[in-house]
Amino acid sequence: MTDTQVSAKTPVDFWFDPLCPWAWMTSRWMVEVEKVRDIEVRWHVMSLNVLNENKLDELPEFYREMLGPKALIPVRVVTAAQQKYGQEITGKLYTALGTKIHNEGKGGSLEAVAEALAEAGLPAELIDYAESDEYDTVLRASHSEGIERVGQEVGTPVISVPGADGEEVAFFGPVVTPAPRGEAAARLWDGTLLVASTPGFYEIKRTRTQGPSFE
Repeated sequence: MTDTQVSAKTPVDFWFDPLCPWAWMTSRWMVEVEKVRDIEVRWHVMSLNVLNENKLDELPEFYREMLGPKALIPVRVVTAAQQKYGQEITGKLYTALGTKIHNEGKGGSLEAVAEALAEAGLPAELIDYAESDEYDTVLRASHSEGIERVGQEVGTPVISVPGADGEEVAFFGPVVTPAPRGEAAARLWDGTLLVASTPGFYEIKRTRTQGPSFE
């Protein structure tokens, strides 16, 4: 390779619902990984509402409220912004939304979404799509693409990378708190790729003993 040649970064596709605190933690880890590994994250939407729409009646009342129609507010706005202003704004808007929803504890309210739009430098009128189904077909298609890569027994986030042998490697998670930084972020990334790319490997899990820490 000559000095003028630049190696292409490895694309990492990341599916998220802005409302999910664990996806938010994982996304902040991925932002750290971008600093220490030669990757480029490509952000995509998925929806906890869509994921659970056929079993809402089976869930406790708390989850029915949380995952009901109101859960579509932030992700609809992100989808509309993508369609109108391009894929490249997705990560910036997600960062603004996640900070408002999780770090600042404002939840997925219209007010929080409006503040995030302003912070991301996007037009205020995008808030009109919070309760519009205009781009729901696009949202569902993006959601389905992520889920199809890992199967139905998972949630958000979903991460997909090209494998060394040309085969795609996709997985749910990792679920981690707080988000590792620096070399710790790199070690977790390397280890996650190692186990996820092992043929026949499916799951590592243990009981969570603490909630997400938005440090």
